[in-house]
Amino acid sequence: MSYVDEVLERVKAKNASEPEFLQAVEEVLESLRPVIEANEEKYRKEALLERITEPDRQLKFRVPWVDDKGQVQVNTGYRVQFNNSIGPYKGGLRLHPSVNIGIIKFLGFEQVFKNSLTGLPIGGGKGGSDFDPKGKSDREVMAFCQSFMTELCKYIGADVDVPAGDIGTGAREIGYMFGQYKRIRGMYEGVLTGKGLTYGGSLARTEATGYGLLYITEELMKCHGESMEGKTVVVSGAGNVAIYAIQKAQQMGAKVVTCSDSTGWIYDPEGIDVALLKEVKEVKRARLTEYAAARKSAEYHEGRGVWQIKCDIALPCATQNELLIDDAKQLVANGCKAVCEGANMPTTLDATKYLQDNGVWFICGKASNAGGVATSALEMSQNSERLSWTFEEVDAKLKQIMVNIYHNIDDAAKRYNMEGNYVAGANIAGFEKVAEAMLAQGVC
Repeated sequence: MSYVDEVLERVKAKNASEPEFLQAVEEVLESLRPVIEANEEKYRKEALLERITEPDRQLKFRVPWVDDKGQVQVNTGYRVQFNNSIGPYKGGLRLHPSVNIGIIKFLGFEQVFKNSLTGLPIGGGKGGSDFDPKGKSDREVMAFCQSFMTELCKYIGADVDVPAGDIGTGAREIGYMFGQYKRIRGMYEGVLTGKGLTYGGSLARTEATGYGLLYITEELMKCHGESMEGKTVVVSGAGNVAIYAIQKAQQMGAKVVTCSDSTGWIYDPEGIDVALLKEVKEVKRARLTEYAAARKSAEYHEGRGVWQIKCDIALPCATQNELLIDDAKQLVANGCKAVCEGANMPTTLDATKYLQDNGVWFICGKASNAGGVATSALEMSQNSERLSWTFEEVDAKLKQIMVNIYHNIDDAAKRYNMEGNYVAGANIAGFEKVAEAMLAQGVC
């Protein structure tokens, strides 16, 4: 049995109740086969794959807090510090009812390779809680965030582990957490990214994941003799990533005709009105029904369905496993040329394979949504230097990072005779740097 198959069997046996984590590990290790086979004896002796698929540590803790009625509520908090071979642990905090240890482990594992691809010195980690900020008052969100950070602060620091935002964790939540960290530790340091501009945040951080997604998509199109101008784009999601992906795509001359949330989706053949979408989602924190009510050209549909709309480019920006095999077949039938992931692992393995087998250019999230964490690392740099760069400076650095990522994953795929397989290219390029660092540092 090959080394890859041995490790996959072992990981499946140890983590049988964590399907998202197993999916992420299988996708990465399968695409790394040629790299592993070329170094099998060395990697096996060093147990490299066993070490890279096992987190350095997993933290699970109780988060008690008091709601506005005086009732004590209890949630579960998590932080998985996966791998710090190339820098401090770095990765977001997800606040959503679906959060469990398997999801946090899958996100942390993906983060190791994503952060490696940025070219910046940051390791991989992830955290969060099954707390749902939707429908909660500011005081309730503050009470939860303060309780969450009271425990988490024992394990993080500017040179140890630097969390950021993720689904459900925006500037409000980061602010409350930062205040509590500062209060308990008595230190003012860049321990969190995604902070407000008045206390160490970076310009362009809010836009970074969505903008970065479009910078790599634009480079992909350009290298295939195409441009964004005049293209029809479908986007899923209506959160931070989706909003700024829509904004940047339209600035590039494309027309974005869909967005979605957890209850339904919008089709707007005249193009999504970004200002209205921001008002509905960022100001009112309302459902997309309000967007449809305010815009005559928009149609609102319950459930899911953005992938049935004819498009040139599809950008899944919502959550994991949202683009299924039937959606992939619909996209191919409608002539879609490119799928670039704005979310973490939004495309199932069979859907990914179908898209690749049918000639769709496909870039996975660990490459295409790396703009957020890249700009978080730029925020860390500014905090360390006690400087603040302009929006244009950060945006230019972000664009260069995303263009570099495209060419690095393209080159890696070509080196192993898999030209055009950007999933394999991303996994190989991310893995090689981490593996080299792990081997150089000995058994640790």
